[in-house]
Amino acid sequence: MHRFRAVIAALTLGVPFAASAAEITRIASSFEDDDPFDLFLDVGFERTQTRAKIVREQLRGGDATNVSEVNELWYKGVDARLNLAVAFGLWKDLEFSFKLPIVFQQNETWNFVSGTNQGNSTITNSCYNADGSPYSPEGCVGRLFQVPQESYRGGLGNVHFGLAYAFFNQEKDDTKPTWIVGIDYEAPTAKQRDPSLDNTDPEDPLKDGRGNVGDRVHKYKLYTTFSRKMGVAEPYFKASHTIPVRGPGAYSNCDQSGANPPNLGAPYNCYREPWTRQETGIKAPSQTALTFGMELVPFENAARSQKFALDVRLLGNYVGRGRYYNELSSALRKLLTSDDYFQVGGQVGVIARAAEAFTIRASGNFLYNTDHLLTSEAIGQDLNGDGTVDTAVGSPELNPTFDWRYDLVSRRFRAIQSTTFRFDLGATFSF
Repeated sequence: MHRFRAVIAALTLGVPFAASAAEITRIASSFEDDDPFDLFLDVGFERTQTRAKIVREQLRGGDATNVSEVNELWYKGVDARLNLAVAFGLWKDLEFSFKLPIVFQQNETWNFVSGTNQGNSTITNSCYNADGSPYSPEGCVGRLFQVPQESYRGGLGNVHFGLAYAFFNQEKDDTKPTWIVGIDYEAPTAKQRDPSLDNTDPEDPLKDGRGNVGDRVHKYKLYTTFSRKMGVAEPYFKASHTIPVRGPGAYSNCDQSGANPPNLGAPYNCYREPWTRQETGIKAPSQTALTFGMELVPFENAARSQKFALDVRLLGNYVGRGRYYNELSSALRKLLTSDDYFQVGGQVGVIARAAEAFTIRASGNFLYNTDHLLTSEAIGQDLNGDGTVDTAVGSPELNPTFDWRYDLVSRRFRAIQSTTFRFDLGATFSF
């Protein structure tokens, strides 16, 4: 037991507190007595894959109270991008950062699940038009979209600007933890993504080519991060909240009010009060994220600025309700209203620094996305105050973006068994 305690003491006390901070609390600082200017250049490759089963509500035996869900599709989305970033110190413990993502691909595919096919799928045997009228006297012979199907997008992403300040910095004062407060602003610089376009084949001249990736939404992420180095371990915590604000040129479903065949339930209400462009446009969700982690440093040579670390995190994220680009938007060719959901998971990464000027890192994280509706647009608004929404054809209370084919209870789509895996590989050059 005495020998065991001696080993623990060596591990926890043998590394000086003045050693470098965890990567999550890294901050560029300038005008220091021993470091007049800090600058970090980051280059990283990121690949994110989301997979989900899509099910659909269905009435059993014509009973409006007996609604079950039937399997329809497997969805897969792949986003691969190069992230270029620079951060430099404006003043002591005050950092400004800039990031530009280059999206190589943002591709999606939809395929039938086992047991579902063209003959029994409700997607390829749809009974109604967007306004709720029967599709055809011959019965359910309509089609919501082609299955299997692929969609292709890419291009420059939204530019990020950041400002962060360290109120405490353990590298300067080992009696205090490192505490950083910051804001990340994502500007809507990417070209607008139009979901109504046919991006199923970028090589076909009859299609609309490869689509854009911009949502035209300002996003303000406020965050705070704490870390405290204790020997070879440095536990940390991060909390953030993202506030979306619709930007100029944001897409509205009413942009396709004249589509033929119609893709809106009540297109005649578009741009009539209260169905303004703002009301029928994108409503990006707010997000709140929590991260609990620990960086373990089995090797560090502070004199030579060398370090090898293992980074382990628990991740949680709440995504609010909103109308935006979800797993079915490219297939149904419009913005869709998704219910709120949670993402929970973890991340494991490694960090290796060979010298003060060069660091490489790699990580993989896995998230489970809780089940959530993908088509839950509100049917309308009670404008005359009688307590109900008038759903008669031509009623001004009908929401123009509501679609009777899949927004009505008993016809809605839901994402289940949804998972996201992300792999990051990057390098940092320090000056």
